[in-house]
Amino acid sequence: MSHHRHLCGTLAALFLFAPTAPLEPAHAPSGYSGGFLDASVSSRPAKFSGAADQGPVIYTEDVDRFYKIYDAAGGHPTAEQLQQDYLDSGSAGLQHLAQARRVTGAAIAENIAKHPEVYSNAKRCLAVLPQVRERAGLALRKLGELYPEAKFPPVTIAVGRGKPVAIGSPVNGVQIGLEALCAADILNPDVEERFVHVIAHEFVHVQQVTAEVDDEHPTVLEVSLVEGAAEFVGELISGDTSYTGLARRTDPHLKEIETAFVADEDKTELSAWVYNTTPQKIGDLGYWIGYRIAKSYYQHASDKREALRDILQMSDPHAFVAKSGWYPGIRLQ
Repeated sequence: MSHHRHLCGTLAALFLFAPTAPLEPAHAPSGYSGGFLDASVSSRPAKFSGAADQGPVIYTEDVDRFYKIYDAAGGHPTAEQLQQDYLDSGSAGLQHLAQARRVTGAAIAENIAKHPEVYSNAKRCLAVLPQVRERAGLALRKLGELYPEAKFPPVTIAVGRGKPVAIGSPVNGVQIGLEALCAADILNPDVEERFVHVIAHEFVHVQQVTAEVDDEHPTVLEVSLVEGAAEFVGELISGDTSYTGLARRTDPHLKEIETAFVADEDKTELSAWVYNTTPQKIGDLGYWIGYRIAKSYYQHASDKREALRDILQMSDPHAFVAKSGWYPGIRLQ
């Protein structure tokens, strides 16, 4: 996974597959330059039940409808076809994605013309969707077991205008851009793993405190904790984080990196720490530091269930860090 904050949470200036374009967040505050996963905000809340025993629902019907239109048009559907036959008749999740991320028939048609390989290559991800639905469903059910207050709005996998990769928030649930996530090899080279862990990341944003996730002007610390918590809890329920390369990248210089982070933690200029991944280079070091702070909090807690609740309901970033036992360069299990 927007910024919403997040992916996962997080995506507001999302990438259009240009070689050097940053991978944006779903709804980023002013000043965001880009990122992959994020939390997102919208003025029109989705209606969903919060009962954990109802379990997760993952919709992929919009993908089926898109490729039926796409194939019938020989890979070149018109803007009118995409608007009328795909978007206007789409699911509630697709409707929210369209509104929140300016996805229109014309925008999709324009991106198909500019980057036809993105949409043709995305077909390889169709084959893994049944396994993704099964594994992501198990992960989300595990969340319900660990956190009985969990809400379960639908997860919608749809096709968009090349961005966002994913958006998720306590207000509107989770939407995944099939073609964007399918192209995001930098997150995880295994397509099935990538989809499962990104869905888990974004679904954690659904559980977080709305005021924190939807803060329009977050500090580096705030956004890093929101995204890092989604990485940590996502790993707890799905088996891995959405960003698989950050541990290797940061380990040799961990103390130096995290000391620099502390110096910047109260800044509202975020571009040095989050939403700065490109298709060629993983950025988003704030995600990893936030993950490590959340993990330190969890490992130092005697009551793990209560610790998980604290991570998801965090509303005072500085108090949370103080209680976590984290410090720059700390070695965690």
